[in-house]
Amino acid sequence: MKALTVWQPWTSLILYGWKPYEFRGWPAPVNLRGERIAIHAGARPVRVTEVTDLILRLRGPDAWTTSLRPEALEFLERVKLTPGILPLSHVLCTVELGTPVRSWEIVGEFGGVINDSDRDNHCNWAWPVSKIEPLVPPVPAKGAQGFWNWAGSK
Repeated sequence: MKALTVWQPWTSLILYGWKPYEFRGWPAPVNLRGERIAIHAGARPVRVTEVTDLILRLRGPDAWTTSLRPEALEFLERVKLTPGILPLSHVLCTVELGTPVRSWEIVGEFGGVINDSDRDNHCNWAWPVSKIEPLVPPVPAKGAQGFWNWAGSK
């Protein structure tokens, strides 16, 4: 199965269904669209400044700029207080990868220009993620950049 590494807290936001799109600077490969992929939490520790930014935006009139569901706010407030609660270097779930669209094509869902991080060059393409299947417990994995092969929990 192909896997994609995503930094925390965004990995967990996907897991809980509060982040319906993964944003990248490139469209997902055609052969993976409609396929199930693994979502891996990278080894990079949670950055409290990023969590704080998401919280501030979700609390204000620009909540739509995060592309996150409002239910994410309480979770992010807990993460800000205790960032170590999120698993790192683990596959947390599998999702069905949809057909990517340009991020500005989904603006109507959120109300304007969207970007869920401070990396503007990563928000050009919105990759829908759906049909989330959590892995309980999460499975340790090293990960890699881009898509990589994951052997699964066996």
